[in-house]
Amino acid sequence: MAISSRLDTARVLATVLLPTLAKGVIVRRPGVMALAEKLQSDGTAISTMRHLRDRYGPEPVRLRITGRSVAMLVDPTDVGRLLTQSPEPFALATKEKKAALNHFQPHGLLISEGADRERLRDLNERALRPEKFDVEPIVRDEADLLTRHVMSTGELTWDSFAQAWWRIARRIVLGDSARGDTQLTDDLKALRQNANWAFLHPQQRDLRERFERRLAEYNPELPDQVPHWLFAFDAAGIVTMRALAIGARGAHGILESARLWPTTPVILRESTIATRWHGTWLPENTEFVVFTPFFHRDPDRLPFADRYAPEIWDQARDPAIVPFSAGPGECPGRDLVLATAGAMLDALSEHLTFPKLTEPLPATLNHFALRLPATAVGTRVS
Repeated sequence: MAISSRLDTARVLATVLLPTLAKGVIVRRPGVMALAEKLQSDGTAISTMRHLRDRYGPEPVRLRITGRSVAMLVDPTDVGRLLTQSPEPFALATKEKKAALNHFQPHGLLISEGADRERLRDLNERALRPEKFDVEPIVRDEADLLTRHVMSTGELTWDSFAQAWWRIARRIVLGDSARGDTQLTDDLKALRQNANWAFLHPQQRDLRERFERRLAEYNPELPDQVPHWLFAFDAAGIVTMRALAIGARGAHGILESARLWPTTPVILRESTIATRWHGTWLPENTEFVVFTPFFHRDPDRLPFADRYAPEIWDQARDPAIVPFSAGPGECPGRDLVLATAGAMLDALSEHLTFPKLTEPLPATLNHFALRLPATAVGTRVS
């Protein structure tokens, strides 16, 4: 069994897990993201993961953590197995995930189990089919207003983009009447900020109840599932803004943005039985950690690790490149997100062009700080 040394455990904690938690796994913290970009912390984390694989081999590396069995995956095939064999024997509803999501969606799909999970999975998949939403006209309507604003100021900033994006998200998920309800999404943001602390922050039940009552006014049928849909749209907005910074277009561009800078940097699973890996056994209740930036940008495995490579999405891919997770736990809103984000890229690109980030692309990209100088299409000087 590959058990890391105390020094290597400390290195993983200091350069991989703690920086990821500090940036905010439920909602990003602007100050920490700024520091992470300055230090290029994801590059350091990827180096640590390469060191684990090179020193201990392909089997999961068990960290020396008292009272908890935690294993870091380093092999792409193992990632494929872990995600494909969820929720049994690898449960999605880990202790840490429950503690975080209970702050704002205690009855959501992500932390459901057994028959409830099967029911909610089917419900979410049916509810989030792109054809059920008027994505294109909503996106074009809001993108037109954003384009006018950008033309007047000369640049696209995260703040202006996020305001337009949240109007799109509220209209798609909750209807046109929710377009201007910033209080609703501000309340969700506050609850998600609490969720960043998981066990360490008391639940604000009054705030959650106010949020849930307001949500039920728009969607009385599925108010306990909608918080996750809005949660997913936040990540999709980050991916879309970064896609603009690399000149991406269409669904493949969105997938590449999410590969280069995963908005779910850590995927967790917890074993319900003892499991065998590369000839050795790991005990029941082991928490398996997939650090996605490593698998998405490992230069030893991927010749395109640090460049924009949309062509890879037309090919058979590495099983550990999973921008929307994979297997039974894959994001049920994947197609809706791709349709919305792709429509936003197309709508803005019809009227505006932006300078592209140069390659090799940075390991950490702080979306909060992006300021993209804009040129009206047709006026670029060659």
